[in-house]
Amino acid sequence: MALIDRVESPPAERTSLVQFLIARPEFGPFVLLVLEIVVFNALSPAFLSALNISNLLAFVPELGMLALGMTMLMTAGEFDLSVGSVFGFTPIVMWTLYNEGVTGLEAAFIISLLLAVLIGAVNGFMVTRLKIPSFLVTLGMLLVVRGTALYITDGFPQSRWTTDSPLLGILVGDFRIGEIRIFNSLLWFIAFSIILGYILMLSRAGNWIQAAGGNPNSARARGVRVDRTKIMLFILTAVISAWAGITSSIRVATANPNSGTGYELEVIAMVVIGGTALTGGRGTIIGTLLGVFILRVMRNGINFTDVPGLAYNIFIGGIILGMMALHSWLERRHHAGT
Repeated sequence: MALIDRVESPPAERTSLVQFLIARPEFGPFVLLVLEIVVFNALSPAFLSALNISNLLAFVPELGMLALGMTMLMTAGEFDLSVGSVFGFTPIVMWTLYNEGVTGLEAAFIISLLLAVLIGAVNGFMVTRLKIPSFLVTLGMLLVVRGTALYITDGFPQSRWTTDSPLLGILVGDFRIGEIRIFNSLLWFIAFSIILGYILMLSRAGNWIQAAGGNPNSARARGVRVDRTKIMLFILTAVISAWAGITSSIRVATANPNSGTGYELEVIAMVVIGGTALTGGRGTIIGTLLGVFILRVMRNGINFTDVPGLAYNIFIGGIILGMMALHSWLERRHHAGT
């Protein structure tokens, strides 16, 4: 009898575990992603084909990287609407420098990332020092950066370059697992997810980030350098956006000054769907990964249905509203202890 008592968990403990899992912000997104996969696979067996999975995994890392940076920043209570323009601008700079013979490709890559650091630092400085809302600062930066990319290229994409630099293979080489084609950009995405997930959930810096977004005045009183933390997060978001844009340009062999247009809103949607709080103080990298796959699976799966592709935004808007309602309901139940 004693052995049985030790092995079997009391019903109350099992119930508490279930309640804990349901209350997690990642629970709703996980259920939704599973439902999406089941529904689209039922509508078309080709949805889970090796070719379609390869196509899906090719697009996921690029927007996913932007979403990772945005998760960190939104956890600290800020936004960055310039991520899409940085995504399009930095490859333009890199390939212009290389094509014009100004620098080698590796140097052009580093210069592009340094420009992203500058963009992020300016955003962070204006938000923290000048006390201008991040929405307005990054909206202005969006226009400046996008306009610069269009001015440099006269609005035309750059799609001709020849190089045997190993940098291309490192960033966007590819290999196969069975019949599924995997780009190295997916590996970078996984690496960034692990690193940022560790920082946010298991490190002192993660505590600072959540404190900066939850209650900045209290965080300052406890010695947290809120302004420095936010500036570093703006820089991180810009750099990871630049990295994503450059890898995308290599994969599609085109640097388009309009690339990334509208990405900022889709990225915010991914982060919010995943369970990161709009008001700051709570963020989840795992939830963001689920949010990224939810929207990419939705965009991909619509191609296998009779639903017009132009109706995509209707579904996304509905998902956002539904997930917000679900998160609110789960939180109320969790705080009520039911």
